[in-house]
Amino acid sequence: MDLGIKGRKAIVCAGSKGLGRGCAMALAQAGVEIVLNARGADALAATANEIMAATGVTVTPVAADITTPEGRAAVLSEAGEVDILVTNAGGPPPGNWRDWSRDDFIAALDANMLAPIAMMQAVLPAMIEQRWGRVVNITSQSVRAPIAQLGLSNSARSGLTGFVAGTSRQVAEYGVNINNLLPGLHATDRAVSLDTAAAKTKGISVEEAKAQREATIPVRRYGTPEEFGATCAFMCSVHAGFMVGQNVMLDGGLNNISI
Repeated sequence: MDLGIKGRKAIVCAGSKGLGRGCAMALAQAGVEIVLNARGADALAATANEIMAATGVTVTPVAADITTPEGRAAVLSEAGEVDILVTNAGGPPPGNWRDWSRDDFIAALDANMLAPIAMMQAVLPAMIEQRWGRVVNITSQSVRAPIAQLGLSNSARSGLTGFVAGTSRQVAEYGVNINNLLPGLHATDRAVSLDTAAAKTKGISVEEAKAQREATIPVRRYGTPEEFGATCAFMCSVHAGFMVGQNVMLDGGLNNISI
């Protein structure tokens, strides 16, 4: 399928590996120029080179912490006006409600709610003016099916979901579509982190913890960054113009939620 976005420009945040990399690769395969952001300069440069070699599109790496005002300014300055924004940031660590301080919540809000909101506020005016734009926020399955040990993530990402619910409907008439993409369990560093935490809690190996979690998924495996990226690219395409303010769950059927 031709996604109809060849020649567009996108910012992809936290895109040097994992789900962000999957999104950047899929958009590049559709002919989209990429401004690729991540904190680690070496991994970022390597990923940018790999995507350019594989697709032939221009990929501009910007090493910066997107959760800080300085990092966002660096990315936005390099990118200029863009057609597509994919927001993404690593989730806060799992834990117990007894252990979280106000500072822990503020850090989670900065990374997983306020940073993507700030990026949207920066790019939406130009999208509205040109009467076309796409924003996909990578959030988490936890906003529809909260996970007990991910209270920090549940809280921050639910706040972002509320912002998108209202804002997406205010900009839709201008051809600008904002939606959220909710990953379930995917084969990324985040999954390794959660498997490691589960293994420690249960006193089992990481491999056993992973196998136990895979057994809970109807497809009996973790998702791949490639599958996730393909879904993201469709949500950024010309074919997604009637999709507004949605929370698209990509979880292999793990959460049996009918609404």
